[in-house]
Amino acid sequence: MTMTYGELKQAIQDYTENDESTFVSNIPLFIRLAEERILKSVQLNLFQKNQFGNMTSGNEYLAAPSDFLAPFSLSIDVSGDKEFLLFKDLDFVQSYNPDATTTGQPKYYAQFDVDNFIIAPTPDANYTVDIHYLYRPASLTAGSDSGTSWLSENAEITLLYAALVEAYTFMKGEPNLLMLYNQRFMEGLSRLKNLGEAQETMDEYRYGTLRKPRT
Repeated sequence: MTMTYGELKQAIQDYTENDESTFVSNIPLFIRLAEERILKSVQLNLFQKNQFGNMTSGNEYLAAPSDFLAPFSLSIDVSGDKEFLLFKDLDFVQSYNPDATTTGQPKYYAQFDVDNFIIAPTPDANYTVDIHYLYRPASLTAGSDSGTSWLSENAEITLLYAALVEAYTFMKGEPNLLMLYNQRFMEGLSRLKNLGEAQETMDEYRYGTLRKPRT
């Protein structure tokens, strides 16, 4: 079942029976918070991507992709061979190469801030970079009422109840109903985790059928 942005907004109003203007104006926020909660709770292979870039000789910083959430790997091209850097704590990287003017073939990287990585040693050449990372998909709220997203097409129950938890929390609604919405969200999340963290990461030929209690 596919749920459009407009259908999800209407469903939130129907479930909560609330058409107050302030509540309605905050529905896009409830949906974005729901998407964020799902994204941070389950790892889906679909939300991985690769991006090429370049390290600049003498520059210890490398810009992170604009939609970056978490790294899987970062490699550089060294004479046609792919050399992988090790992801380390920021303190480790800064301690390993305290003098940024000391250059060499990069070995380590860390997240310096929201927009940048820090590299050690400071690159001694202009290296081509390949970063494999978890990215933030565009929100359902960024499109029109007829628009959809992967979550609204494949995890509509999870998305609906996550949004209802946010909406009912905003309303300061009855604790018992809020608990029910959260329970339904957790049930949907469990099914999504079955897909993202079990079925997507193994094949039956090598590992056999997934053995996990149904939820």
